[in-house]
Amino acid sequence: MKKILISILTVLLLVTSCGKVPKLENGQEAVVTMDGKNISVDDLYKELKEDYALNILINMIDTQILNEIYKTDDEEKEYIKNQVETIKYYYENYYKEQYSSFQEYLVQNGVEDEDALEENIALTYKRNKAIEDYAKTLVTDKEINKYYEDEIFGDISASHILITPEYDDDATDEEKEEAEKKALEEAKSIISKLKNGEDFAELAKKYSDDSQNSASGGKLADFNHGQMVDEFEKAAKDLEVGKFTTSPVKTEYGYHIILKTAQKDKPKLEEVKDDIIEEIASEKLEEDETLEVTALVELRKTHKVEIQDKDIKKQYEAYIEKNTK
Repeated sequence: MKKILISILTVLLLVTSCGKVPKLENGQEAVVTMDGKNISVDDLYKELKEDYALNILINMIDTQILNEIYKTDDEEKEYIKNQVETIKYYYENYYKEQYSSFQEYLVQNGVEDEDALEENIALTYKRNKAIEDYAKTLVTDKEINKYYEDEIFGDISASHILITPEYDDDATDEEKEEAEKKALEEAKSIISKLKNGEDFAELAKKYSDDSQNSASGGKLADFNHGQMVDEFEKAAKDLEVGKFTTSPVKTEYGYHIILKTAQKDKPKLEEVKDDIIEEIASEKLEEDETLEVTALVELRKTHKVEIQDKDIKKQYEAYIEKNTK
């Protein structure tokens, strides 16, 4: 839409500057003349300004600022390439029959061509980086220290036995409940066998529904915070090395019996501080969607952006108020 508007305005400037457009009685240049009501350049500009100017202006401002802060690198190029390939995939597999070409598909969705598409994706990429960087500035030392104490631990080595409830996709609630009950009872039975001294690895080979590691006795790759579902991670953290869970651990995958085989020392704060800041910043963005707008508003303030057109400025202020509540 940005390029469409610029093209329209360019044509208007070229035509009017060449004296090819007739003057109306009020002195304005005409875009359209007809019986009854004529349309002037000012009429057209007013309509365009009311409907499209704010969005286009914000894009122009952000592009100029962000291109100075975040220089295009290989990571950005790869991101753009992947996004374009994804869009083309959906076009080829879901929309191709509706359009004569990919170009038409883009135009019908408000994008002039593939170059404009890449420009839009690049702007989104850089905006996301700016938003993430802003969120990091909101992270306090208190939050960092608390996260370090509560969440950070040394890599855990563990094995597990997974019992998955078995039911079809079209199963009734009663059938699902019965399958859950059966899986839970089986998991409890296995725990009883472990308490009686049977070998964990042999039981995993015999009973575990995790096909990726049952043959190796249920052994998992070492993991740390965020690499396992929450319930599994908490249960493993709370276990002593050499112990197994005496109650089945329920997750979205089923019921787990976990054996903790080793744990490394907790890393020093300095070693993981950057990762902690990223994680807390990400949590802040998830909890408060208005930060995405606030981050870019603050960035524009930092670069002393002042909208001089009073109408567009009013639109901008209304936009901020609406999207930062």
